Amino acid sequence: MQQFFEFPITPAFTFDTFVVCDGTAAAVQFARRIADPTDPDNLLYLHGPSGSGKTHLLKAIAGALEGEGGRPAAFVSCREPFTPADLIARFGGAPALLVDDLHLLPDDPALRTGLWQIFNEFHDAGRKVALAGLLPPRELPHLDDHLVSRLLWGLVARVDASDDESRRMILRKIADDRQVRVPDEVMEYILVTTGREVSELIGGFEAVYRLSMAEKRRITLPLAREARQLGQAGSIAP
Repeated sequence: MQQFFEFPITPAFTFDTFVVCDGTAAAVQFARRIADPTDPDNLLYLHGPSGSGKTHLLKAIAGALEGEGGRPAAFVSCREPFTPADLIARFGGAPALLVDDLHLLPDDPALRTGLWQIFNEFHDAGRKVALAGLLPPRELPHLDDHLVSRLLWGLVARVDASDDESRRMILRKIADDRQVRVPDEVMEYILVTTGREVSELIGGFEAVYRLSMAEKRRITLPLAREARQLGQAGSIAP
């Protein structure tokens, strides 16, 4: 009989909680090398579609390096506004340079120059650098050409979990984290009724999970269909 818990289990952004599949295996391998202070490789660029796990891997690197003691690894996303001075303040003396959403770097010469300069400081000092964005290095807009060339010298990996088998593995992992048993027919229903982005897949599962918890009902295909209908009507509270 399925057990019910009164709280969701939210796994941390670690390597152990990341689902490794064909589309993410190389990225995970490279990220672990960057997270290892004894590994000579110190530059990584991850690219791939939204929701594929790039941020998860950057934060896993940050967590691993933070565990080594000293100043915690700093992290910044280009979704947030920042200035060259902010970069210096955030990353000065940090063990790693971690920048997410590089494709969203604004078309600002001062930011472009500032990022190139702080990148050089870290790279020349042999400190770890990991960056991520939607696009491959050569397709990144508003990036200094020298930085594009440097990215191509380092480890580069695509992160993509949009194929059906990868998405199925992610669903199984989420169910295991929640300690619930989900029938195969429900898994397949969620797969065919949600988009390719991992965030949509997780959202589809969470809608079913929340309804199951709220009504103390086992997860079944009828419940999954009901959860989808309620979700479309905006009736399931997050």
